[in-house]
Amino acid sequence: MSMLKQKLAEKIPVFASEVNDIRKNHGDKVISEVTVSQAYGGMRSIKCMVTETSALDPNEGIRFRGYTIPDLQKALPHAAEGAEPLPEGLFYLLLTGELPTEENVKEISAEWAKRSKMPDHVTKVLDAMPKTTHPMTQFAAGILALQTESIFAEKYREGMSKNEYWDPTYEDTMNLLARLPSLAAYIYRRSYKDGVVPAAKPELDWAGNFAHMLGYDDKMFRELMRLYLTIHADHEGGNVSAHTTHLVGSALSDAYYSLSAGMDGLAGPLHGLANQEVLRWIIELQQKLGGGVPSKDQIVKALWDTLNSGQVVPGYGHAVLRKTDPRYMAQREFALKHLPKDELFQVVSMIYEVAPDILMEHGKAKNPWPNVDAHSGVLLVHYGMHEYDFYTVLFGVSRAMGVLASLIWDRALGLPLERPKSVTTEYIKSVINK
Repeated sequence: MSMLKQKLAEKIPVFASEVNDIRKNHGDKVISEVTVSQAYGGMRSIKCMVTETSALDPNEGIRFRGYTIPDLQKALPHAAEGAEPLPEGLFYLLLTGELPTEENVKEISAEWAKRSKMPDHVTKVLDAMPKTTHPMTQFAAGILALQTESIFAEKYREGMSKNEYWDPTYEDTMNLLARLPSLAAYIYRRSYKDGVVPAAKPELDWAGNFAHMLGYDDKMFRELMRLYLTIHADHEGGNVSAHTTHLVGSALSDAYYSLSAGMDGLAGPLHGLANQEVLRWIIELQQKLGGGVPSKDQIVKALWDTLNSGQVVPGYGHAVLRKTDPRYMAQREFALKHLPKDELFQVVSMIYEVAPDILMEHGKAKNPWPNVDAHSGVLLVHYGMHEYDFYTVLFGVSRAMGVLASLIWDRALGLPLERPKSVTTEYIKSVINK
């Protein structure tokens, strides 16, 4: 048994006992109230689910098991060639709640490399689709095609105790995370390149090998992938991809069904797909202003024109955050360090300087600060990845770590089928009248 799985096996009964005690002795304690506006408004900010892996504070930003992104950039192990945290280390933290050692991270890297070969039928499923099929459609379909390998589905058919559900879920998760880079790389190479995926280099870390299989062997692109795959991994449990994975998993659908459904949610333009929309808007804005680096006055006028035409400024605002997204800042610091003279970055940086004040003056934005999507595409373009439609697949490879770590704990804690009670407008009217 691997060190990671052994650590999890030790933690599960202790934590499950604590949760069961809370449910038994404090189950009637009220932790949230629901307003009519929340019921109609997408259940925004209703505290009605528990996710252990991360929490999002409106004013502090994301914390992964209590650690901020700057904390983790210092504390997590990194590759010998660079300074960015290794995603394997974040996965260990999400799963166990403890910071990993270098030995822990190397074990996960080796484990994922060992499990990484995809079944031949997966590429056949993808090859049946036109190459012009959106990469996220291919990604979700490829994950479903991998479901033939589900250990949970096999063990469930054979019959197993509920107390054992976490074990095959863990195995499915490890296999999925091992194979997602190969799946994503094949989609990228067949859709945009020659269809040939460079042979894996198992001596590289997970993100470094992913960059290589995509066809990028630049050291700095590997560093960007390590940062990108770390900061996009989790964003508490209420976002669409995380909640969908949890919801589908609550029916005891295995990790493949659950993750594929979550990726369908990530593909929405109000969720993960926003990164490609932001980059497209920035490039169109740059071209509209004559190319190169426009003046600050030009940017100010262009933003007011956008708002006055009834459109939004893409990449600004967030459902929860009321400050600049720490994931944006991590990418900005990367750009300031490695590509400060990049013209697109200078445009993004100039928008950052003026947009918050304009949005506050405009008066309709609750959060005038940039989110993660306002920056990521510019970094990818700088290193040569111009295929915007693929960006959300990169997001999905990263997000899988968080949602699948949570799914393991869902099964370890025996969380039940999720089934909230809905009401009708007639019912709400009767409550108002009373």
